[in-house]
Amino acid sequence: MKAIRIHEDGGREVLRYEDVEDPVPGPGEVLVELRAASLNHLDIWVRKGLPSVPKPRILGSDAAGVVAEVGEGVDGFAAGDRVVLNPGIPSGDRIMTVGEHTDGTHCELKAIPAAQLYPLVDSLTFEEGAAFPLVFETAYRMLVTKAAVAEGEWVLIWGIGGGVALAAFEICRALGAHTIVTSSSREKLLRARSLGADVAVDHVDDDVLAAVTEATDGRGADVVVETVGEATWERTLSAAAANGRIVVCGATSGHSPPARLYRLWWKQLVVYGSTMGMPPDFEGAYELVRDGKVRIHLDSVFPLAEAAQAHERLESGAQFGKVVLSIP
Repeated sequence: MKAIRIHEDGGREVLRYEDVEDPVPGPGEVLVELRAASLNHLDIWVRKGLPSVPKPRILGSDAAGVVAEVGEGVDGFAAGDRVVLNPGIPSGDRIMTVGEHTDGTHCELKAIPAAQLYPLVDSLTFEEGAAFPLVFETAYRMLVTKAAVAEGEWVLIWGIGGGVALAAFEICRALGAHTIVTSSSREKLLRARSLGADVAVDHVDDDVLAAVTEATDGRGADVVVETVGEATWERTLSAAAANGRIVVCGATSGHSPPARLYRLWWKQLVVYGSTMGMPPDFEGAYELVRDGKVRIHLDSVFPLAEAAQAHERLESGAQFGKVVLSIP
């Protein structure tokens, strides 16, 4: 089969489109002909060595495809079934991730534990099926499992256009929460407004805190979805309401901002760390997708062989939605 692999850490030049031995499904596994796989920032970090993983390594966490063969002891799946992959693998109280802790999905064939597979509903294309799992599972765990967001609450979401931010926006919208989204791109802010964002504010040129204060009648955001880190952390603490919840799943601009601990006790804030999700998080997110309560946003689709161009698109920060690889 063909696959995108790395043999060393580095830039886009380390991505190799090459022949790899076909996998064989073991007991409890299903062999899937992958039709689409999406990119996540995790793929960029793994490619760069943040963290460095054993090599060679096939990148990719999300995927959708068609069952080719079932291994011994597998019930519930048959050749020809359309399926989607849950990339979060429970390991005790931790969550392992396909593409980081195991070989990934940027390939033509993948042997996958049957427990990680779910039927792909007919209303979704393979590209849409590959686009939602990691980001919606992550956002669902952040907002529902951790922060318990409620109808009518105000949620501040930094960096609209990215996969987790858009998933968080859609989940808030589905659950009746109000959204304040930010971007440095006027085009992204206009799109967010057209999609139903209550407030859209430029986080470079405008005053995010003032916008939050005005929208919430001075109370502040009940929940803040924090994925940026150093560039936004002080404003996150300032924008959060008294007894507010901050949910952190990443720090793309740096992981060591000033703590400003006095904000935590003075406002009695709760800060949750969150990574990926357990099966109930995936299933809760997928239920929203299946029921049409959330929308899946595709930015662009590239052939598997053009993975380097797909990485370039994701790294540019210009995307609005998911960057997806189409697999023949």
